[in-house]
Amino acid sequence: MLIRPIQTEKAYTEQTKNTYVFLIPAGSSKQAIKAAVEREYKITVISIRTLKRKGKATRFSRGKRAYPGTTYRQDKHFAYVTLKDGDKIKVFDEEPAEEEKDKVKQKKAETEENVNTQTGAPAKRSGSVGLFARRRTGRRGDK
Repeated sequence: MLIRPIQTEKAYTEQTKNTYVFLIPAGSSKQAIKAAVEREYKITVISIRTLKRKGKATRFSRGKRAYPGTTYRQDKHFAYVTLKDGDKIKVFDEEPAEEEKDKVKQKKAETEENVNTQTGAPAKRSGSVGLFARRRTGRRGDK
């Protein structure tokens, strides 16, 4: 059985309670989910809660003059798996967050270099057209 951990803010807060959220196939039994999680991650499962989230309604066009139709996305099936104390699954990696911090620091350093030290105004970049630049369309007297 193919189970996939979910990486959302809600799943992250559940992880603090030693509960992990998995996307599961439709019609999976709790026993099958427990066996798959224990086999794949080599941990002990205490309890499982399952739920079905109905797919969102989406509109689609039936043509230029026809009334748009409504269809639904696929339903999603989730399992909230509670583990024994001390067992953990590495779903949210800590390392990418550190890499992101380094990128932010590097970007901040680049912007500080582009600021004019005397006036405090940003330095002009070559090739920049500006926010309110007129479009050069060749019509209405634009030269």
